[in-house]
Amino acid sequence: METVETPLPMPAVDELRLPELVKAVADPNRLKIVMSLSDGEFHHIVDLPELDVQKSTMSHHLRTLREAGFTETYVMGRSCRIRLRRAVLDERFPGLVDALTSPAAQADVLPALSPVE
Repeated sequence: METVETPLPMPAVDELRLPELVKAVADPNRLKIVMSLSDGEFHHIVDLPELDVQKSTMSHHLRTLREAGFTETYVMGRSCRIRLRRAVLDERFPGLVDALTSPAAQADVLPALSPVE
């Protein structure tokens, strides 16, 4: 018997709004998730960056990104696959993903490496 992946609801391309996208990535944890998904490939939830948050908070972050239109999520049984809607975002808001994943943006949210003493 073949297992079917079910897509979770997300906005259509013409429903994407820049204020909602910006609001979604205002949280540093959500911005870290976007950065980790920037390759546009599907990732399993367990492959996302280690955030110091409860499972329910992680679910909230993923739902917020999906509802804003950043990600698409497919559920198969108890597992989920998620990816950044890179092509859609680049078409609707050229340069947005590049700006959010730039070295300057990464320096703002990723912990700096401690110098070796």
